[in-house]
Amino acid sequence: MAVQHARHFRFTVEQYQRLAHEGYIAPDARVELIDGEIVEMSPIGERHNAVVDGITELLFERLGATVSLRIQGSVRLTEEIAPHPDISVMRRREDRYASGLPRPKDILLIIEVADSSLVFDRDEKALRYARYGIVEYWLVDLTHNVVLVHTDPTPEGYRSIEIRRRDDSWNPRSLPSLTVSGKDIFG
Repeated sequence: MAVQHARHFRFTVEQYQRLAHEGYIAPDARVELIDGEIVEMSPIGERHNAVVDGITELLFERLGATVSLRIQGSVRLTEEIAPHPDISVMRRREDRYASGLPRPKDILLIIEVADSSLVFDRDEKALRYARYGIVEYWLVDLTHNVVLVHTDPTPEGYRSIEIRRRDDSWNPRSLPSLTVSGKDIFG
């Protein structure tokens, strides 16, 4: 007997946005579009929120109006991939991306903060960010209090992944004037 596999409908970014606009996706729904599928995201805990807020404040204080910051908002990698990173640092644009979601060429740095979503962010999201040319991706691992700094994207993943700890300092490649430390991130 042949086995029938269920076929799922794959959404484009435009269809996904239309579903949200027409109320089929609740405004407070924690979902993102990955490979054409609407994927539920992990709930956000207090420490996660505190770290995202702290990094946002740090970036705003140190970079000011030289970049645009998007906090827990969508970016567009392809026609079927619109993840919802915790923080996106983007090139500044006059329209503030009102005419369309930021694309990989617009993005200087993506930061994901993870505890329960660590495996998905490390394996699934990192691969997609690399494959579609996000030049630098930081995965803030709240379980181990480290930051995995991913650089040198290729279609197979990032060639370089460096572990940064509380006492380390580093500069993002696309933002060389910015110095960040583990203490800045973890407090």
